[in-house]
Amino acid sequence: MAATTGTSAPRVAVFDLDGTLLDSLPDLASAARRLLAAYGLDTIDDADVRAMVGDGAAALVARLLDRAGAAASGIDRLEATHRYIADYTPRSLDETRLFPGTEDALDRLRRDGWRLAVCTNKPVAAARHILEGMSISPLFAAIAGGDSYPTRKPDPASLRGAVETAGSVAARAVMVGDHTNDIQAASGAQVASIFARWGYGRPEMETGATAACATIGDIPGVAERLIPA
Repeated sequence: MAATTGTSAPRVAVFDLDGTLLDSLPDLASAARRLLAAYGLDTIDDADVRAMVGDGAAALVARLLDRAGAAASGIDRLEATHRYIADYTPRSLDETRLFPGTEDALDRLRRDGWRLAVCTNKPVAAARHILEGMSISPLFAAIAGGDSYPTRKPDPASLRGAVETAGSVAARAVMVGDHTNDIQAASGAQVASIFARWGYGRPEMETGATAACATIGDIPGVAERLIPA
């Protein structure tokens, strides 16, 4: 879809997935424990996995193996990543839920004329699988995953791509996310950003955000102030 220019372009709200739309930590952590067990490594709790989320599956697996130290020194990380994704994807809806108020917030944005998009570092197939399982995939005009472009957040390319695919331009877009990667990608793409305080990111990750919200229900009002119709 070709993007228009200037104030005639539709407004688009772009969302991260894990820790922003989705409370996916239980399934991410369960898959992490299964991977570690398969290699005979010590287990991990949800709180420790939470601090590892946000940079995609390869980074998560690398952090899991780094934590295991010398015991994981002989493990092929690419193979371990493939193993993690293959195990996680079909089970990614076991305990994952939308954060409370998500559907209402998305519906309000759409009623107010916003187009919706997703920009995540999760592989796009896994992202689509979850959005379809949650019955909200049709709401999104664009879904950009961590493997949709040569680079991933914090590089701005995937965010730019999501905005363009949704038929808009940077000046009419806002990025909502709970991680430094989201805020930095927005800055690089010259897109306004809203830090999701309800998510998994640490408080210092809010630095550089245009605005912040305590709950996803606050997003429509703040987005409206940032980019008026």
